[in-house]
Amino acid sequence: MAPESFPHNASRFGIRTRLLAVNSVVIVASFVTATLVAVAVGPPMFQRLMDAAVQPGASGDHPYQRAFEKATAASLGTALLVSVVAALALSWYLSRRVYRSATELAHAATVIADGHYDFRVSAPRLGREFDEIAVAFNTMADSLGRVEHSRRQMLADLAHEMRTPVAIVEAYLEALEDGVKSLDDDAIAVLRDQSSRLTRLSKDVAALSDAEHRARTIDARWTSIAHLVTTATTVWEPRYRAKGVTLTSTATTDLPDVWADPERLGQVLANLLENGLRHTPSGGTVLIGARATHDGVTVVVSDTGDGVLPEHLPHLFDRFYRVDAARDRVHGGAGIGLAIAKALVDGHGGSIKADSQGLGQGTTFTVSLPRGVESGPSPVASLQDSTYLVG
Repeated sequence: MAPESFPHNASRFGIRTRLLAVNSVVIVASFVTATLVAVAVGPPMFQRLMDAAVQPGASGDHPYQRAFEKATAASLGTALLVSVVAALALSWYLSRRVYRSATELAHAATVIADGHYDFRVSAPRLGREFDEIAVAFNTMADSLGRVEHSRRQMLADLAHEMRTPVAIVEAYLEALEDGVKSLDDDAIAVLRDQSSRLTRLSKDVAALSDAEHRARTIDARWTSIAHLVTTATTVWEPRYRAKGVTLTSTATTDLPDVWADPERLGQVLANLLENGLRHTPSGGTVLIGARATHDGVTVVVSDTGDGVLPEHLPHLFDRFYRVDAARDRVHGGAGIGLAIAKALVDGHGGSIKADSQGLGQGTTFTVSLPRGVESGPSPVASLQDSTYLVG
């Protein structure tokens, strides 16, 4: 709701004024209650005690009774006055701290709205709930900062990816216009190749956007991981064979089903197998398999290809990230396939990680998927833990 849609007097009084007003009402109510109780209970009680101990049967205005009433009024008045002053002081201190914390939070929200996502609020130390609000706010600011950084990085990467093919096309067009080059088969091949790169880039970006959207709208059902692994192996085996790379699948049929979207998981396996084919030279091997865990299934895709240096591993799933930019351009990748895989795995509540011992040592991708309980027990549920099936 926009600020102008609130009533004009909705924020007439701040939280400090409201807290003081509420505490003042409580104090006044306590004062009136204590006075009424003292007046109603004290004198009759004293009269009964006097009748029983000092002057049985006496009635009327006795000097002791007047003395008691004066003493009670003086002591009660002093006690109430001190209590009121102390309560007001404590209320002022508390309201001041709450006001400062609320003001700091409002200022921080304004600063972050202006794009300064590194601003943080301090813990107010007014109780667990207030501290949790501060922690949640700082977490939100950190998330917004990472999203903004990712957005800027993606725009920069897109510009970088488009710069080379656009520059080549522009150079060839200028050469054709100036008569330096003729529109022969070689020129047509270069222009077509760069046009294909731009087309492929646009498709990859659209695929990433679609993956991140579909990750939030998973069409889940009980899915056989063993069947998905077998299908992916069958589909990709001809391409592996054409390159001279051996693709081996050792998944068994006794794996438990998981509550997942088979099409999205199939896309994850396809992206991992494509990545393995791209970075494994002829004569190499790619292994794909799975094992049951205590709460789901783990799928492993391991290759004997190029390998990755340790400093690159945390960034493999970033958009447009490439360990060797020049090499991957030759292979035709835009550095989006692993980002798509991560988005889809995250959408299933799972996790994906990469491990490598270094260059030339191959890479292993591990996808962990929870079994899921959305529709009750799986019709084919076998949670016995087994050994890795990929060697």
